[in-house]
Amino acid sequence: MLAKPATAWFMLLASAVLEAVWATALGQSDGLTRPLPTIVFAVTAALSLQGLGMAVKTIPLGTAYAVWVGIGAALTVGWAMATGVEPFSLLKVLFIAGIVGCAAGLKMLPARRSSTGADQPAPETDQSPSPAETPHV
Repeated sequence: MLAKPATAWFMLLASAVLEAVWATALGQSDGLTRPLPTIVFAVTAALSLQGLGMAVKTIPLGTAYAVWVGIGAALTVGWAMATGVEPFSLLKVLFIAGIVGCAAGLKMLPARRSSTGADQPAPETDQSPSPAETPHV
């Protein structure tokens, strides 16, 4: 298990960067027929998934996956626009900024910690009386 939440978030962000690398390499692999981009794809995909797997030991899966996909997708589109593979658009930049902002928002949400150190969802409140509170008739 990752010792600190900050380490888990760093691992998650590094994995998201690797996601952008493998997605770009996949696009350049010509259907996995070009050796170098195919090797880059396979290695970075494996490392990216390994990092995601390590991060979810500390960060809730839904949050981690949303951040991983969002940041990875934003970086992939940003790189494609920067290199001319995809046309630049102010609307694309605005929407990508929205994805990144939402991912950052997920990180800022408070989480309840369990005794094992993993983030847990807040407990549901049960409004029914306990057996001790139920009147006996």
